[in-house]
Amino acid sequence: MIETCVFCDIVAGRAPAERVGENERALAILDIHPFAEGHTLVISKRHVPWWHDLTREETADVFELAREVAGRLRRAFNPEFVAMYARGRRIPHTHIFLVPTVAGDVLDKFYNGLEKVQETSEELAALRTGSARREAARRIKGA
Repeated sequence: MIETCVFCDIVAGRAPAERVGENERALAILDIHPFAEGHTLVISKRHVPWWHDLTREETADVFELAREVAGRLRRAFNPEFVAMYARGRRIPHTHIFLVPTVAGDVLDKFYNGLEKVQETSEELAALRTGSARREAARRIKGA
């Protein structure tokens, strides 16, 4: 059985969405489960699960549209900044989250908690050493 992709259905016009921007290879829509007013998703028009597997042209269009929409979000909602992150695990179709955010809002609290884990977790302690960072840098540069 082939499962359908809600983002592919939106791109094709088979599913509803509040479209707030578009270019040749990307579409910006409002998230139906927003973290904040104006929370937008920028999706690739072609079904590609992970953003790092997009073509150069698709990458350029997705991130250019994200930049344009972030500017509009700043003018429309006057946030401190527009948070951007990529996901794809739950819905395996490239999507970039753009969330207008201010200090103390739900997303800020989440990231503050995540950063505390990042900085203090014993499980991650070995990754914080200088030797671990040097080894990671060596592997990245050699890949």
